Amino acid sequence: KRTSQRRPLSVPGQIVWKDARGTTKLASVVTRDVSDHGVAVECLNGATIPLYRLVYFQVDREARHQPELPDALKKPNVLSAVFRVGADSRVTGAPSEYALRLLVEPARAGQVATRTA
Repeated sequence: KRTSQRRPLSVPGQIVWKDARGTTKLASVVTRDVSDHGVAVECLNGATIPLYRLVYFQVDREARHQPELPDALKKPNVLSAVFRVGADSRVTGAPSEYALRLLVEPARAGQVATRTA
């Protein structure tokens, strides 16, 4: 069961990661839907990102003001893990869709009780 609901939202962004050789890579993406703990994206430039790779996801600066955007995605970048890789595109030969799990602290349901002496 999901802890937070997915919301359709299309905003531009980037995924930044290091490949097996340590070279920094960048993929331009557009979000398809977002939640408090994840984001599904469409990859625009045919980059291949391995499953479970740790990446940094960032929404374009101009789009971070969107009220529908979860707080975590309003930050300059968010550490994430690739947890689903879509089918390969016929045009690029690389996956065209990725799902990212945002590695953020979960919001607490209640406040921590304070001790009194």
